[in-house]
Amino acid sequence: MTDTPLKLFNSLTRALETFTPVHDGEARVYSCGPTVYNYPHIGNMRAYVFADTLGRVLSFKGYKLTHVINITDVGHLTDDADAGEDKMEKMAAAQAQSIWDIAEHYKQAYWADVQALNIRQPAQWTIATDYVPQMIAFAKGIAEKHCYEIDSGLYFDTTTVADYGRLAGPHVLDRIEDEKSAWLRIGETEGKRHWADFAIWRKTPPGETRQMEWDSPWGRGAPGWHLECSVMSGEMLGFPFDIHTGGIDHREIHHPNEIAQNQAHCCTNGLDVPANSGAKIWMHNNFLIDRSGKMSKSAGEFLRLQLLIDKGFHPLAYRMMCLQAHYRSELEFSWENLAAAFTRLKRMVMAVARLRELCETRPNGNPVESVGFAKAFDDEISNDLNTANSLAILELIFGRTDLRPIERLAAVEQIDSVLGLNLLTLTRADLRIRPKSATITEAEIEARLDERLAARAAKDFATSDAIRDGLIAQGVEVMDGDPLRWDWKPDLG
Repeated sequence: MTDTPLKLFNSLTRALETFTPVHDGEARVYSCGPTVYNYPHIGNMRAYVFADTLGRVLSFKGYKLTHVINITDVGHLTDDADAGEDKMEKMAAAQAQSIWDIAEHYKQAYWADVQALNIRQPAQWTIATDYVPQMIAFAKGIAEKHCYEIDSGLYFDTTTVADYGRLAGPHVLDRIEDEKSAWLRIGETEGKRHWADFAIWRKTPPGETRQMEWDSPWGRGAPGWHLECSVMSGEMLGFPFDIHTGGIDHREIHHPNEIAQNQAHCCTNGLDVPANSGAKIWMHNNFLIDRSGKMSKSAGEFLRLQLLIDKGFHPLAYRMMCLQAHYRSELEFSWENLAAAFTRLKRMVMAVARLRELCETRPNGNPVESVGFAKAFDDEISNDLNTANSLAILELIFGRTDLRPIERLAAVEQIDSVLGLNLLTLTRADLRIRPKSATITEAEIEARLDERLAARAAKDFATSDAIRDGLIAQGVEVMDGDPLRWDWKPDLG
């Protein structure tokens, strides 16, 4: 264990709390994963960079980590509150494909993004459709005291648990007393007793057939979205477990409903004791925003990680951009901000390369465990995952020429194991990403640079400048005096 106590912000108590695990020496974490009906937006991926950083910090602090992330392939409606069509069924119909094929395709796309962002594999991926029998058993266990059946399915009575909605905050608790509130988004469902009640099991309407449906005591149908996470987190981690993570958009509906189910299942009391919620700490990352209003689309394309790559950005530039802001702060997206993060990543990769060269050319002795920065980094990262200040400490290490290169390299390695930027394995060449719009080939670039070198040697600077300008116009950045010679210039359009 490192010296500085780990403090994390608990959304349930709205306070910074010292992490004390339920099981000594262990950390059990559950993260709400994607609904695999479409490609993940880069805003969605911020949640997984955050959860990965949390897991890396827990490992750094010496805990044995068990991290579970779910994959939702059934039950999530087009309105998170509990209305509309099933997202999976809707996409399958739109693409005229099997819902199982849709789920598999987008699950693989999500996993590819996870790998590209250097997000560590969790201990377990839980797939919702693998746990339907357990969901039915869970629902049967709470149905008598906490649920009621209507024509459309089995619904949870939110008045049967204490402190419903506390996670969402006082502003929502006040609204719970007013059923005519503007927060009422879930629409009228005939037979519901209270607007906040939610579906545990949704019956297939008469005359319809879903691609994903199962028999249950309440009729043939499918589980509600909220039920899935309660079942899978409890099955894999046991109640109570340590930390539940998700995006801030889950804080007002999905997670309060999870908590209500957990309370009913565990026969627990109010939320003055956070562990009664099913998890001791609830953590939420804030939104990725775009003040230009164009983030969801770019040149007619969905803003996913692949689009960033197509424009010439390495995916870890996006991870860097996420780390530059605190996870609880809004993160503003712009192509310029992403380019600045990419430049910062390149500089760090170059600094590591220089340290490696120095380690090979100078006698260094054995690396030391601390170079004076270990405590500073521990303090910052233990303060509710302050990655922004941790990056600043990393940059200070590069500049400390009074320290042996091997010492600085060892410190960088330790910090990067938490930040996950792959600084010790990335090369400048790895960061040379060809924009999809580029028409010039790498062989042509090299040939033009050779011509430019010859022109410079002949003091024909007009030709040299013309070649340089021509390459820049094709998205190629010329770097005189650099062994790499050139780099792609990402498209900021």
